[in-house]
Amino acid sequence: MSVEGVAALAPDSRVAAAGRKLGVSGSWNSPGRSDGALWGECKGSAVYQVRVDLSDLAVKCSCPSRKHPCKHGIGLLFLNLESPLPTVPAPDWVTDWLARRAAGPKRRKSAAKRGGTVSDPEAKAKRAEKRLSRVAGGLDALDLWMEDLVRDGLATAGTRPASFWETQAKRMVDAQAPGVAARLRHLSALPNSSPDWTGRLLDGLGRLALLSEAFRRLDALDEPLAESVRAEVGIPLPQEAVLDRGERVSDDWIVLGQRTDDEWRLRTRRTWLLGGESRRYAMILQFAASGAPFAEQFVSGTIVSGELAFYPGAYPLRAVVRSRAGVATRAVELPGHRTVEAFLDHASTITASQPWLEWLPATLSGVVPLLDGERWLVRDQDGGALPLSGGEHWTLISISGGHPLDLVAEWEGGTLLPLGVVTGGRYRMIQGHE
Repeated sequence: MSVEGVAALAPDSRVAAAGRKLGVSGSWNSPGRSDGALWGECKGSAVYQVRVDLSDLAVKCSCPSRKHPCKHGIGLLFLNLESPLPTVPAPDWVTDWLARRAAGPKRRKSAAKRGGTVSDPEAKAKRAEKRLSRVAGGLDALDLWMEDLVRDGLATAGTRPASFWETQAKRMVDAQAPGVAARLRHLSALPNSSPDWTGRLLDGLGRLALLSEAFRRLDALDEPLAESVRAEVGIPLPQEAVLDRGERVSDDWIVLGQRTDDEWRLRTRRTWLLGGESRRYAMILQFAASGAPFAEQFVSGTIVSGELAFYPGAYPLRAVVRSRAGVATRAVELPGHRTVEAFLDHASTITASQPWLEWLPATLSGVVPLLDGERWLVRDQDGGALPLSGGEHWTLISISGGHPLDLVAEWEGGTLLPLGVVTGGRYRMIQGHE
């Protein structure tokens, strides 16, 4: 692990900074490690027992902090990073915790079987039909709203108050179509945001119109595409169903990068993975309340062995973790597209099969970041270039020093948002934890 990787596990920058201060030997009693865990007693206003499960980087601390992982857990990881902890027998409070974690999934599954009730298929079908009817009604009203917006001229959207968009988004929530509501809130940020905002807004409205039309034709669509349409509207399969019936892929997964967004009291994290053998991309989408931990912890630039279950769809990308094995190792290279043209061909093929994907992982090998006038770009060996988003990128240029590097980014349909780079066999985080 790297300093950046440990800091990325913290719920915010304050916890990361406080943990960094605790990552010194004078703050700890009897720290140690085994093949699967780290532990130690942190000295402060009290003595807190801290342990880390290295299989998934879960942290347990006896302190009363509401933030997880807390500063003591982050401090223990920094301590081990500074100087590897001695390998010694684990105390009972560590082995007992590891045993409970290992037995947890089995207990939950057994309890679900004992306490489960037999569902009424007919009642379930009626509820599903009722929801589809509500969504269809909401989309009918949305179509009229979009027609009025376009007829009035997109330039007028730049003069509309925030409530113009939020009111319509709330109507879609009431219609049980939260996925459409999220798209409307995303579109609300486009007016006056850039010189080409009208074109981007028109593109977004066009995708919404296409989604609305596709929903009306669910019965005529191939099942994978129908699954994508339902998910984009906001009716995805429950995670339990995905774990049970989703396509399973076991591999050594390269953690390409992460993007964490804060929206009021909710944090959303997208973690991008690439199968080392399957060469298959995957996105782990997680949600957590402010200060709460994400269910799965990943460190960018590492390799994690495990099995994923993919949500069905026209281009299955989102996945959930079924199991993880061993301890993460460091990635020293990133398989990627050699040219911009090859990546765009790849992205075009995916978009043609599933046109509502808002983000795609992009891995580009041997590109050079540069500032061309006022435009931030990356250029490949053939001269092909793509623009960068997210503000200034002096850090990226300083790491490159004018030389090619391997880039991981999120493709947003017209620009790349850098997440990490590999140069000289070392992974460096660029963005994704802010």
